[in-house]
Amino acid sequence: MPELPDLTILEEAFQAALVGRPLSGWTTPQTLVVRGTPGEAAAMLGKDLDAVERRGKFLTFVLGEDRIRINPMLTGRLGLAPPGAKPLKQTAVVMTFGPRSPRRRPARGGARRQEWTRAAPWLPPDDASIELRYRDATRMGKVYLLPAGIERPVSGWDSMGPDADDPGLDAAAWRARIARHRGELKTVLKDQAFVAGIGNGYSDEILWSAGLAPFRKRTALAGEEIDVLYDATKEVLGWAVQELRQLVPPRFEVEVRDFLRVHRKGGAPCPRCGTPLSEISPGGFVTTWCRACQP
Repeated sequence: MPELPDLTILEEAFQAALVGRPLSGWTTPQTLVVRGTPGEAAAMLGKDLDAVERRGKFLTFVLGEDRIRINPMLTGRLGLAPPGAKPLKQTAVVMTFGPRSPRRRPARGGARRQEWTRAAPWLPPDDASIELRYRDATRMGKVYLLPAGIERPVSGWDSMGPDADDPGLDAAAWRARIARHRGELKTVLKDQAFVAGIGNGYSDEILWSAGLAPFRKRTALAGEEIDVLYDATKEVLGWAVQELRQLVPPRFEVEVRDFLRVHRKGGAPCPRCGTPLSEISPGGFVTTWCRACQP
């Protein structure tokens, strides 16, 4: 499941590779994932991509007043490919972006472009077309067409809390928000109404960093533990983004998880205390933690 760090990398990479290019093609090998009509997609053709924006677990592609919003859900993946390259299995949507117009070339993503993307070898040439391909093995994810003036509900969008890495989410705001949520800590962290962007994998990483068991009740936390959880959330997400900038390109459609400290590493020694990590998979979702140093 793509989470905040994964989608931050995609936002930064696609901002550099695609902004300033016109949407020149749209095909849907798997129409089930699309919320919108062929006519709405056709009306967006020819419009320049102005921005790529991440919010929670969504990526939004801004074309003037129109939007294309993607929620990959559990198995959705996004990648870049030259036109004509053999598509991966389960490819659901292909967006073709034409050559970047000369007037848009100097900016190449402008001030929002991240330093790590500058002169990257995977960037397509300005005078070549490039495809953005969305594939989804289970077709659980959704691609929403949001033309200007069309009201279309986007499941989970309006109920999201602030992004977990939002600079405006300070410790005081964190305390106020978490006080409204009960239940086990892992469940609270994954609740997008609390903070947006954290899923199954990074909740394990955050709780290990904080030294808190995933099954602890939020109501059982002392005030200082709530602050430790806040600090761990910021640290882990920031660290993961830095790691992924080095590990992901150019295969953006591959979910990288092997660098994580504990998630899916049951039986391996805890990086902090050496105790074998515990792991369970209720409902097929893995939870990994250390029984010794996550009380």
